[in-house]
Amino acid sequence: MKPGLQFRLHQQLTLTPQLQQAIRLLQLSQLELEAELRQIAEGNPLLEFAEDAEPEAEATVEEGFQANDFSVRDDTSSKSTKEVDSAAPPSDEHTPEWGDDDRFHGEGGDYAGAPSRASGSGDDDGFEPQNAAPESLQQHLAWQLNLSQFTPRDHAIATAIIHALDEDGYLRDGVDAVHAALPAELGATAQEIEAVRQRVQRFDPTGIASLDLRDCLFCQLSQFADDTPHRDLAMRIVNDELELLARNDIPKIARKFKAPEDEVAAAAALIRTLDPRPGAALDATPVEYVAPDVYARRENGRWQVSLNPDAQPRLGLNQHYCGLIARARGDDATWMKGQLQEARWLLKSLQSRAETLTKVAEAIVRRQSAFLDYGPEAMHPLVLREVAEEVGMHESTISRVTTRKYMHTPRGTFELKHFFSSGVATEDGGSASATAIQAMLRKLIGGEDPRKPLSDQALAEELHGRGIQVARRTVAKYREALRIPSSSERVRAG
Repeated sequence: MKPGLQFRLHQQLTLTPQLQQAIRLLQLSQLELEAELRQIAEGNPLLEFAEDAEPEAEATVEEGFQANDFSVRDDTSSKSTKEVDSAAPPSDEHTPEWGDDDRFHGEGGDYAGAPSRASGSGDDDGFEPQNAAPESLQQHLAWQLNLSQFTPRDHAIATAIIHALDEDGYLRDGVDAVHAALPAELGATAQEIEAVRQRVQRFDPTGIASLDLRDCLFCQLSQFADDTPHRDLAMRIVNDELELLARNDIPKIARKFKAPEDEVAAAAALIRTLDPRPGAALDATPVEYVAPDVYARRENGRWQVSLNPDAQPRLGLNQHYCGLIARARGDDATWMKGQLQEARWLLKSLQSRAETLTKVAEAIVRRQSAFLDYGPEAMHPLVLREVAEEVGMHESTISRVTTRKYMHTPRGTFELKHFFSSGVATEDGGSASATAIQAMLRKLIGGEDPRKPLSDQALAEELHGRGIQVARRTVAKYREALRIPSSSERVRAG
């Protein structure tokens, strides 16, 4: 029997190039989007940025072109500001108002955090201030090394030491790591390396290339004049009782050294003037400035969300080349029409990106209006799924649109992801966000007795008294996330 024909019906999801492009543009930050669009515009003559446009270029294009022009160049004519109902009651007295100060409105204002791309001003000379590249710790030390009297052999050892330092200026891996990094033919001994290390320690900043905190502080104290008050006692404390000093146990240190408590306190004060991280002052990491993608401001008792027009790409269609399409023939016409279609797809993707960003920002403001009104302690728990359901999108889309996108509010500029946090159950059956709990912890620790700081267990009990059920280990996790030392490390003189 011959096998018969078989028919199978199945569905397959395929991402078109246009959808792939839209997804890619959605996840890019401002700077990445700018770079991406300029690269695309270089290969498509139908696209141009506003600053590159020729004002006299006006042309008639084929029928239907104007109706499908998605240019976002003239975005000031469209209404980009939408009102968002506040879930929390209006509270003007608790919220700093922006009033009529145009610097914060983002609509023609001169907000310092948003780089303006507008062109055509008469006083714009086209030059931007250029800052010199910051000097790294290794460069700073190498400069001093070249000016010092080192033999070629010691110079090679010192260079290896300098390159082995971490960002705080410590030689964490010790002399053995330097010895292993040196060429075998040099034949350097551990004693030679240690001698060179001690010379490098006297470079600026003093205490560089130390092996640990004790070594760093002792080196800095040894540079003080011999007649410096309490210097000798301070050196003894650093050398023998650094752990007691960390707990600020002045009475026990005084008993150990058989010294008056006031002298021990003065020596401890001298030690606190030292720098425990001498290399951190020469961090060459450049400062990054964030320009907000959206603004949130309160007007007439309601929170409003608007896109930052200076952060939107001024990309449009080149009218001159569009006018040539109708006169083109053959392969040229086919190629230009293909470029025109790609340009329209790109502009539509940019419009979709702006609309999606606005929708998500509006949903976040609706959910977190209490934070905007009252501060971090009023932050509500919020997860991606809740916003996704509200705006009718997938969670992955919400994740893309909230990554490296920033919202400027009266309380500061935050990444959109800042408004999302998990929840912790409360006694009344509700929940409190992790951000709110961290704000409460910061407030409790800020108001504690400096001589008797609150332990993690005491902080947990304080939160229990406010109806928030958290374990001690959860408090410790949040405290460490805030980079707040433990209670034993927070002990300090009142």
